[in-house]
This record gives sequence, C-alpha cells and structure tokens, in this order.
Amino acid sequence: MNRPYEKNISGCGLIGLLNRDRRRVSGGVIVPGIRLLHDRTNGLGGGFAGYGIYPEYAELYAFHLMCDDAAAQIAAEEFLQAKFAVEQAEEIPTLKRHPGISNVPLLRRYFLAPKISPEELNGQTEEDWVIAQVMHVNAKIDGAFVFSSGKNMGAFKAVGYAEDVAEFFRLEEYEGYCWTAHGRFPTNTQAWWGGAHPFTLLDYSVVHNGEISSYGINRRYLEQYGYRCTLHTDTEVMVYLLDLLIRRHGLSIETACAALAAPFWRDIERAPEGEREVLRALRVTYGSALVNGPFAILFAHSGGMVGFNDRIKLRPMIAAEKGKTLYVASEEASIRQVEPDLDRVWMPKAGEPVIGCLEDART
Repeated sequence: MNRPYEKNISGCGLIGLLNRDRRRVSGGVIVPGIRLLHDRTNGLGGGFAGYGIYPEYAELYAFHLMCDDAAAQIAAEEFLQAKFAVEQAEEIPTLKRHPGISNVPLLRRYFLAPKISPEELNGQTEEDWVIAQVMHVNAKIDGAFVFSSGKNMGAFKAVGYAEDVAEFFRLEEYEGYCWTAHGRFPTNTQAWWGGAHPFTLLDYSVVHNGEISSYGINRRYLEQYGYRCTLHTDTEVMVYLLDLLIRRHGLSIETACAALAAPFWRDIERAPEGEREVLRALRVTYGSALVNGPFAILFAHSGGMVGFNDRIKLRPMIAAEKGKTLYVASEEASIRQVEPDLDRVWMPKAGEPVIGCLEDART
C-alpha cells in the first residue's frame, strides 16, 4: 500500500543536568535519560557535552578534532602547532569497534595555549582570536572540523543512537558537574558526524529539538561579525548567536533569550511600561537575531545550564529539581530515569528560560 510522505515534526530528544554545587558525576549518569528518548530519534545522530571533565588541563583550550583522512589531520595539526603551544595531543579514547557506530573519522584532541602576544591581538580578545582559528580550520582545511573548543569541557558526538555514542566514546570514564545529551531525528539536513549535536564554540554548547526557519537571515547576520556557518545544519547558528549576544555584546542570559525568542509585537504592547521599552529596543536592535520556528534549546556553559522554548512552545520541554541539581528534558519520564524522586517538576512557559547557575558563578 502506498502511503503519502509523512514528515516527523516533533522528533529529537534532549536532556541535561547541572549540579549547582559543582559535584562531578560520571557521564554514564545521563545515559538512561537519553536512552528512554530512543523512539524520538532515528539513529542519525547522538551526542553529549560534559563540563569539568578535564581538571588537569583546566586552564588550556581542549580542541576535539574530527578528520576525514590522514592528510586532513596533518594539515590541521600543522595549523594548530603554528598558532598554539600544544601541551598534549592524543587520540580521543573510543571503543575500537561498536556495532551501532560506523564510518568513524579520525578523532583527536589537543590541549592548547595560544601563541600570541597582546600586540598581535590587535584589539581582539583572546576568545575572539581562538574562535578565528576554529573558523579557519572548519572553513579552510578540507576534511577537518573542530567540534569542541572550550576549557575543561568537551563534546562527544557521532552518527548513531545516543546510547551507542555514549558507549563508543566511553562516556562513563569521564566525570563532570554538567552533562547534556541529544538524540537526533534530522528532517531538513544531512546526517553526518559534524552535524550531530551538540554544537559548540568555546565553552558554549547547544542541543536542539526543532527547526530554525530563520536560519538564512540569522546566518547572514552572524557573518557580519565574522562567524562562518560550515556544519550544514540550522542549529549551528544558535550557538553563535548566544556567543555574540552574551560574550561579545555583554547581554545577560535572560536578556539574550528575550532577544532570540522575542515576544510578538502585540504582547510587547501589552507589557508594563518599563518592560515594554526594553522589549521594543531588543526587537529593533536584534531583529536579525530573532529565531523563528519551533524549537526547544538546551544551552550549557561553564557557569551553568539554560533551557528555553520558542515563543509559542511548539516543542516540549520539562524542568525539574532534586536538591542542588537542575534537570531539563524533552519528557518528564526521561528525567525520572536519572532521578526518580524529584523535589519539583514544572513546565516552563513559552519563551521563558529556565536558568541554572553554579553557586559560585551566578550570572
């Protein structure tokens, strides 16, 4: 029987946990939560981000690199050695074989310090300079991609179901105070290793359920500031927008979320007078950063974790707490696989972020 094409518009699963007291737990803790969301995904992408996982190299940038072949790896390594002092270079530990993971690229990691003087920065911040080097590798070195570039954190992702990706990267051997996980069901973009979630830049990481229909205008807006979208998926713009608004423009996380998921004009006009003027200014100033389309975003950084929806909540998101731990996920059942006895569970309102901060790093 012939059936009409049916597009899955609600797939992808995500879950994250933040221990506000910096208590480090194994990456294996988050795996049961993302495994429960298996049926929201189709095996074309899974990934994780962990924070606090490299305490012995906490002051160095940890670059995770994937390469199509040895020539791409050599070219990328020569570039990195010219720009950075390389403290440690090694393969990313993985299982040699896993039945759920195939077409494995070369996977390397480097712990780096920039080789650049204050004069050579020429007005840039060190972070801007590091981003420029990441963008160069991803845009200019054929077959090489830096898929993680923060300090004391790392992303691990592949084409496969998330629980298989966790086994492949031996996630249980790492300990961190914040973990996010994603299972992918791509609808508009190809499935490849670099296109799996999370997407990262410096210590920012994003996992996403939904579609960003404003990708084109968001991408052109970001290119004015030097960002290059090279990973062939709409989610990439989200991590760059957060970096631009929070790190470079100095907006608070709450204000940045209000710009990205801005209320409709009719709702702005109904807001209290003081709030109305702020929301108007954000819409005018950051109109090209407004993210349209259905989405649920889980955004992590070295100081905490944030979850937020589009402005009419077209994708599911649940938040919960147990003691000093914050959880955000696509489904409550996923969270209860990690922590059955929760103190509080709630459904965030459309466009209103759930902001979790470390106790010693409030934003």
